Amino acid sequence: MRLELHDEAEQESFGARLAKRCKPPLTVYLEGNLGTGKTTLARGFIRALGFQGAVKSPTYTLLEPYELEGVACYHFDLYRLADPEELEYLGIQDLMDEKAILLVEWPDRGKGVLPPADLRIRLEYQEAGRVLQLSSSSEKGMQLIKDLQRV
Repeated sequence: MRLELHDEAEQESFGARLAKRCKPPLTVYLEGNLGTGKTTLARGFIRALGFQGAVKSPTYTLLEPYELEGVACYHFDLYRLADPEELEYLGIQDLMDEKAILLVEWPDRGKGVLPPADLRIRLEYQEAGRVLQLSSSSEKGMQLIKDLQRV
């Protein structure tokens, strides 16, 4: 699935639309170059789950947890990860349960330790905004893409 988003507000809005269709457990990979809007999309997603505060990029902390009503959302930014094994020190195995949604920026840096993606979202620059490419290799992810295409 391919989408064109023209500004930051549309990126947040797409994140919110996605969140409303997601049920844990779920792993979403957010891929793209620096500045393509991975955190912006995550912000819309997390706010749609009911979080009222500031959604900040976990660039320096690697992980921002959001414990919400009936769901835990863990936002990872692995850009500064030196070795995938560092995820073990963060307790990633303990975070993957039936009530968790993982949003992972720079997932290639956690290869071999991260769970496989249910949904991959690739963000790329375009003249006026961004292009999102959605793909999946799991049944759950494919159903999400079908649901999003209906809107």
